[in-house]
Amino acid sequence: MKKTLYLKFILAYLIFGFFGFVVVATFVSNMTLDHIKKTHAESLYKEAIQIANTYASDLYSNRTSLDTVKNQIDALAVYMNSTIWIINPSGRMVLDSSSPLDIEKETVIENFDSTATAGSYYTVGTFFGCFQDDMLSVFAPITYNYRVQGYVVIHMSMSAIKRESSSFLNISYIMLIILFVLSLIILIFFTEIVYVPLKKIISATEQYASGNMHYEFTVESADEMGYLAASLNYMASEIARAEDNQKKFVANVSHDFRSPLTSIRGYLEAMIDGTVPPELYEKYLNIVLNETDRLKKLTDSLLTLNNLNTKGVYLEKSVFDLNTTIRNTAATFEGVCKDKSVAIELVLTGDTMPVDADMGKIQQVLYNILDNAIKFSPQDSIIKIETTEKKNKVFVSIKDRGIGIPKEDLKLIWDRFYKSDLSRGKDKKGTGLGLSITKEIIMAHGEHINVISTVGVGTEFIFSLPVADEDE
Repeated sequence: MKKTLYLKFILAYLIFGFFGFVVVATFVSNMTLDHIKKTHAESLYKEAIQIANTYASDLYSNRTSLDTVKNQIDALAVYMNSTIWIINPSGRMVLDSSSPLDIEKETVIENFDSTATAGSYYTVGTFFGCFQDDMLSVFAPITYNYRVQGYVVIHMSMSAIKRESSSFLNISYIMLIILFVLSLIILIFFTEIVYVPLKKIISATEQYASGNMHYEFTVESADEMGYLAASLNYMASEIARAEDNQKKFVANVSHDFRSPLTSIRGYLEAMIDGTVPPELYEKYLNIVLNETDRLKKLTDSLLTLNNLNTKGVYLEKSVFDLNTTIRNTAATFEGVCKDKSVAIELVLTGDTMPVDADMGKIQQVLYNILDNAIKFSPQDSIIKIETTEKKNKVFVSIKDRGIGIPKEDLKLIWDRFYKSDLSRGKDKKGTGLGLSITKEIIMAHGEHINVISTVGVGTEFIFSLPVADEDE
């Protein structure tokens, strides 16, 4: 797999920086220049109107002298860093702040047109060829006796405006560089909290895809990325555990089938080759028969467990009396209990306890748990079966005083073919499938089964069933 995600982020980062500089150099530059130009034009226009309404108006009304007005506009021109003209409508220069007052010298602006601003109050250019460089020029009419007597024109060099725009543009470049550095920090942050964990997860998935389910990795994060890594780790560990259980399952099945088959083959070969005398045939044939019964029991258990694990297990549910079922199941162990001097004590709630379940499978659950309880109970002990009704549920407790189950084995007793070390010497005929079948049956009913056990004290199994409605 080509790993390009990080390169794409780097490329996106560089493209972001490139286009950022392009935008600042073009759009922002033009917008800044246009804004400063309009700002100065507005300011100059206000000054031009002020001059036209005061000094220039007084000049045309003969209330002041030409020298006085010249001195005023010279001072204003220096203050505003501009050039101020007063011109007649014909284009003849009356006053020029950039030149000494010379009445005898006449200066005429060729092709002067007061409408050159095209509806605006300023224009940019050489002002009818009067300047070598571009100038920002504003017009303000001088009116007297309701007639336009002339114009106040103020010029400001565009180079000065561009220099001011460049200074503002430099600030924009600095801000862009700062933003670029901050985005670099974000990229580094992304690398540490997203890309590096993602790379670990990708490496892990490659290991799992190759079959290495025991590969472990850690992502120290409390966000979704950490949750994904933890979930992936858990999934892999569960798959690895399932694979180990499958191998163990095959090994256990092979062992449990091979042992009785070896015995059967050995006894039959001994009978054929004459090692076993004819008078002992009956004895050894009974042994062979017992071994075949053991194989049949193992096969039936495997088939039962397989059917229970199939999706959509069919339960033949019906309403039946759980108390009667418990009594009948306990009665089937009468002979075994008599041989071991084990008593079964029944503490049942009510005369009847109607439940909605599969009666045959619940009988199998009771049989499997009782069989284990009797098998691992000492001589002269009591097994107690008790029912308790709570919130439309009936809880069945089967408690013995047997050898108990070690704490470390409690979570494993539901596994197929599992036998604790304490039970192996006592349960040589067991298949190790009884409790697996029991749990599958209870789960198929949508209920739960739990176990409480202490080594040397005893074990208690508790499972629940739904109580049937009275009108059913």
